Amino acid sequence: MLSTAAWSFIGCGSEDPLEGPLGADQPLAASELIAEARAGLDANFASREILRGLSFPVRIVWGPDDFLWLTERVGKRVVRVRPSDGQKTTAVTISEAYQSGGQDGVLGLALHPDLLQGNGTDYVYVSYTYDADAGSAVNRRTKIRRYTYDPTTQTLGSPQDVITGLPGSDDHNSARLLFGPDQKLYYTVGDQGNNQFNRKCLPVGAQDLPTASEVAANDWSKYAGKILRLNLDGSIPSDNPLIAGTRSHVYSYGHRNPQGLTFRGSALYANEHGPKSDDELNLIQPGKNYGWPHVAGYKDSQAYTYDNWSASSPAPCAQLAWNDYTPPSSVPRQQESAWNHPDFTAPLLTFYTVPNGYNFRDPACGGTDYICWPTIAPSALHHYTAESGIPEWEDSLLMTTLKKGAVYRVKLDEAGKPVDAEPTVHFQTTNRYRDLALSPDGRTVYVITDTQGNTSGPTGGATTALSNPGAILEFTYTGPN
Repeated sequence: MLSTAAWSFIGCGSEDPLEGPLGADQPLAASELIAEARAGLDANFASREILRGLSFPVRIVWGPDDFLWLTERVGKRVVRVRPSDGQKTTAVTISEAYQSGGQDGVLGLALHPDLLQGNGTDYVYVSYTYDADAGSAVNRRTKIRRYTYDPTTQTLGSPQDVITGLPGSDDHNSARLLFGPDQKLYYTVGDQGNNQFNRKCLPVGAQDLPTASEVAANDWSKYAGKILRLNLDGSIPSDNPLIAGTRSHVYSYGHRNPQGLTFRGSALYANEHGPKSDDELNLIQPGKNYGWPHVAGYKDSQAYTYDNWSASSPAPCAQLAWNDYTPPSSVPRQQESAWNHPDFTAPLLTFYTVPNGYNFRDPACGGTDYICWPTIAPSALHHYTAESGIPEWEDSLLMTTLKKGAVYRVKLDEAGKPVDAEPTVHFQTTNRYRDLALSPDGRTVYVITDTQGNTSGPTGGATTALSNPGAILEFTYTGPN
């Protein structure tokens, strides 16, 4: 458990078994490629565990009531936590949310900027997966719903659906919901985990774009692998990009699993899970194509090929056994350099790009290969702006990571580009970090951890003994200004 004493580093985080079998994108990065946390780097931080026992928390937001607001994916709740003593109250339980796998349930959360400001807009936006099939079959979809907060009862009510019928899966939902400075909602939809594991025969739709007739029919099935921009009532903004002749909610496309989204002024940044390498930090531009599944990271034909299992011939995909390293000869393979698109946009940074011939089967992992893959599994993204907050942190991007159990900090220059090729690693523990929130003065960081999962312990070996399962951790800066 965390103490209230100054911080010391105690190991690395890794992957949740509820997610690991569904997506091969969250294991621990190769140690030689990670910027190792220096002893004493966070010596000026006091740390403590506020509470534990949360039911798979996904998002955490600092509210104007000075409470921390969270979604619980498996618990199907939105809860409020008083940071001083960990008192938890349930704002709403969403019983209709469908949860059966590793990445579905109650997911995204965004508070209206005017919440509790007396303007009649005490709105809270939540996304969750639901079963759209009225019968015994399961047709998993995702919706964004708006609730109204009642400060007297401290509960959410008056639900109104903003948009329904978005793609939904038990894998790669992404589900980052963000209120933009332009008074629009931004929402990330992953590629649904297609083309891998038990979804190997389902094609990746990240390059598919909606037609005008599909938009007119409210058919959002081609929104997988996209970042969306919506009016607050769920309609399509008139200034959204025109892509392939059609204006829709789609703001950018060609994404795999972008779980982090944040603004720096009017500039939108996202991070994204790679396959076995090349997690990405992207600057999102309207109408641009970020390459997936044809490109992972840079278009360099290094350590990645697009193996399209759904197009297997003559042997049909359904007859094939999944292989994460060498697919059967019937599966088409494409080098990154063989694909071209005029709107392709390369990432600002990758975590991490490795050369051809890289050993993804490191014997040091004892057969649990994914733990050694060169990825960090970025689970959230936030822009740190506090000028009077933590020294040297001003104008940085903060990323929580699932595999390292750490916060990665990327310092930006005046143009919004990374200053260094390597991030700085903070607050490393034997946990899996899902998201973070900041106190208004920027001097305290609140991190939520996964409730269970595989991780790398202090000795570097695999363990399921998380130090702080389903918890809120508090890191408060105590050093000089």
